[in-house]
Amino acid sequence: DLRTGMLKNHQDVAIAAGATVRLQMTPQAELPNHLGDATCIHVDYLNMPKVLKPGDTVLVDDGLLGLTVKECNSDNVICVAQNSAALGERKGVNLPGCIVDLPAVSEKDRSDIRFAVEQGMDMIAASFIRKASHVQEIRKILGDDGANIKIISKIENQEGLDNFDEILKESDGIMVARGDMGVETAPEKVFIAQKTIIHKCNMAGKPVITATQMLESMVENPRPTRAEAADVANAVLDGSDCVMLSGETAKGKWPKECVQMMSKICRQAESVIDHSAQYQVRKQWLAESPKVVAETIASAAVQIAIDQSAALIVVITETGETAANVSKYRPPCMILSVVFSEQAARLSHLSSGITPYVLKNKKRLRLAK
Repeated sequence: DLRTGMLKNHQDVAIAAGATVRLQMTPQAELPNHLGDATCIHVDYLNMPKVLKPGDTVLVDDGLLGLTVKECNSDNVICVAQNSAALGERKGVNLPGCIVDLPAVSEKDRSDIRFAVEQGMDMIAASFIRKASHVQEIRKILGDDGANIKIISKIENQEGLDNFDEILKESDGIMVARGDMGVETAPEKVFIAQKTIIHKCNMAGKPVITATQMLESMVENPRPTRAEAADVANAVLDGSDCVMLSGETAKGKWPKECVQMMSKICRQAESVIDHSAQYQVRKQWLAESPKVVAETIASAAVQIAIDQSAALIVVITETGETAANVSKYRPPCMILSVVFSEQAARLSHLSSGITPYVLKNKKRLRLAK
């Protein structure tokens, strides 16, 4: 993704509506060495003058600052501020309606991915995935040593939405990144994209994370707005496996309270789900889809759990995939996923309703004859 650079004294700068602002193209590696101010902002996308033209709009920090392009030069773009705003460091930059010719994986990304493999990380959240080949390229860099690292593709612009089906097929999970999506596409269409992505992920049995501005007002305030609480609840009811906090806990004044509030909202939303009806709907969705034996068994297990009012479904699984198949049909009870590695246990949390248990000694496992 595109980012602004550092600022003098590392303090936010005030930009007034109507002010002239120069966007200075600066290589990513050199970005920390160049300090901007209210008149000059460093940006790490060198081809920006080639893809913009006078009259285009540049949005910074999820659209908090809008800039109108007046002039494109070889290494800078002259803009006029559409509104007044306080700008901080390392903020996202969006070019609505422009085809950004960035490579799927930068040199820094390659270095970060190799670091992830060395450290044994569980997953990579890949920004601005626009086509399936981007996921394939990341998978290739991960190689055999990183084969167990899951790729969560962030869908953040119209190109990613247009190519979503092929992206989903290659990804291990999806993040609905509503911040950038809401400035790269029309804000009034974000809810359609969100619901469509969640539905398709549910049908594929792949985890989907809904993120960005879920409890945004709690960056400053100890309680969310009623609309934010409803947003979190509706994301759960739509079928999200996970909901995610970002700025609320990264820079907010009430990080602990944010997590507690989100947990309470999620629990309340889950308590009103009609699991029997939801199971029938999901079974109908998937009636025409080819099924492997493991998924047929998972579906049957959920039906039995509903019929018998079971309190728990126990799944013994090497990788966690069988437990994820059970989660796909959203049983009314907890899924206890018995796995044999810490990583499989951690990754189990991506799918709704799963509680992992690590059995470190397989010899302790005795199946009834």
